Amino acid sequence: MAENKVKQIYEFKQSIWLDFIDRQIMRSGKLKQMIEEDGLRGVTSNPAIFEKAISSSADYDDDIKRPGQSELTDEQLFFELAISDIQKAADIFEPVYNDKVVGADGYVSLEVSPALALDTEGTISQALELWKKVDRKNVMIKIPGTLPGLPAIRKAIGEGLNINVTLLFGLERYEAVTEAYISGLEDRLQNDQPVDHFASVASFFLSRIDLLVDPMLEEKGLKDLKGETAIALAKKAYEIYQRVFSGERWQKLEERGAKPQRLLWASTSSKDPASRDTKYVEALIGRDTVDTAPLETINAFRDHGVVNATLETGLEIAGNLLRQLKNAGIDLEKVAQQLEEEGIKKFNQPFETMLSAISEKRKG
Repeated sequence: MAENKVKQIYEFKQSIWLDFIDRQIMRSGKLKQMIEEDGLRGVTSNPAIFEKAISSSADYDDDIKRPGQSELTDEQLFFELAISDIQKAADIFEPVYNDKVVGADGYVSLEVSPALALDTEGTISQALELWKKVDRKNVMIKIPGTLPGLPAIRKAIGEGLNINVTLLFGLERYEAVTEAYISGLEDRLQNDQPVDHFASVASFFLSRIDLLVDPMLEEKGLKDLKGETAIALAKKAYEIYQRVFSGERWQKLEERGAKPQRLLWASTSSKDPASRDTKYVEALIGRDTVDTAPLETINAFRDHGVVNATLETGLEIAGNLLRQLKNAGIDLEKVAQQLEEEGIKKFNQPFETMLSAISEKRKG
């Protein structure tokens, strides 16, 4: 029997995480099966994932209506439900967390409220609160990499939290996130705190970039470049990663046991029906990275994915493509800002829908 194609990716030192969580996948044993058969190494969640799980199933109804919940706001009740799910998933992934190099993988991510995306102090407060309540060493708190998010990331790292930085679309902001991470580690050392027991990832979003840029390329007569911008940016982000997590400044931290903040490829399902449904996974397989994918993409890759070390190939082509976009007047930092603003809205809308669903279920 041929080896599972998803599992093969780990041979190239890339970890596959699942961008999905609900009670059914844990209760049925499907999540444990994917760990064993696909080599799944972690889970990410977001407000849209929880909205779907809570609004479209009865799995949470009993807990929502449980006596003693009346003192909680709808948002507080949501986090009680989410924390319970995250704890269960973290327990399922504990053997992965303890596998080989302890703390290399096995993480489950829980996001702060999307309403706090531009609120530094609110983000810090909720990140610390969620970390304390979840009480699992293999949980990551997700904080958006907005400008107000940067000091929150630094503070959370300084407090010793595992952080998944989300909503990254541009190279300048990505590099600013690495600075926040390294500064947070340095803050810990200044305070005589250890830096060897926690981890962080920076989630660079892919398919949404092409969705926005492709029509611009069409307008400018560059349709042969469609579907390539996100991959080119990701390869350049990896070059930044290699530069930042080397050299004298980083080595001082590494000597104390600090781990690099890995790049995580997010939004990896192809939005273009004309493209391969596995294109983003196939194009960015490389060492010391994470790829988080929805169930459909993982199933597709298991069926017909192509496994090769691709992340560090075609770097010159990627650079040329980005120069062509710049020469054509496409400002990718403006694109990144627009996508960030849209991303905040896309997470706030399902969050509000979910809170409404919880409110209705409490009345029912």
